Amino acid sequence: MRYTLLLYYPEPTAEELGPEAIADGMRAFQAYAKALEDAGVLVSAEVLQPSNVTTTVSLTGGELVVHEGPFADSTEQLGGTFVIEVADLDGALGWARQAPSASWGHVEIRPTATRWVDGSWLGTPPVG
Repeated sequence: MRYTLLLYYPEPTAEELGPEAIADGMRAFQAYAKALEDAGVLVSAEVLQPSNVTTTVSLTGGELVVHEGPFADSTEQLGGTFVIEVADLDGALGWARQAPSASWGHVEIRPTATRWVDGSWLGTPPVG
């Protein structure tokens, strides 16, 4: 089953973190991605730019409304994703607990309902 691990954590500035903490974080995520890859479960991974460069859009009365910044105003922001293919939720939980950001933020585990492959949707409609 395919799951997306959504990594939420605070966004301190590079100055607040310092070069040593940044280097430590990069090494931790490199090791995590390598472990996922070596286990054969990694489908893709994305590190997102900081939320202050986010643009959020919606339609109000048929008109496009553009908002500079993230959808949610919170102390934690979505910082990246890992898409993994594992047998079940227990497998996803095992990998999510190893995400470096689990110790300073949250990891949301979301099952994939459908995905676009070669011009068509595969999978089942979302439940709930």
